[in-house]
Amino acid sequence: MTKTQVYLPKEDLSALHDLAKRSGKSVAELIREAIRRTWAPPRARGPVALWDGPVRSHGADHDTIYDKP
Repeated sequence: MTKTQVYLPKEDLSALHDLAKRSGKSVAELIREAIRRTWAPPRARGPVALWDGPVRSHGADHDTIYDKP
C-alpha cells in the first residue's frame, strides 16, 4: 500500500471518525471501501450465477419456450 494525503472538510472528517468508531473500522479502511464501491469496483472473476432456483430447462433446448402447447 502507498500512503497518501487527502484534504477533507472538517464536517466530512468528523463524520468519518464517527462512522469509524461505530463500525470498528479505521478511517482509512472506510475510504478504501468507498473508493472500491464507487469508483473502482473489483472485476468479476469466473462465472457469475444469475439464478439460484431450480433448473427447469437446459441451454441445449432453449428454443422450446417458443413451442406452442
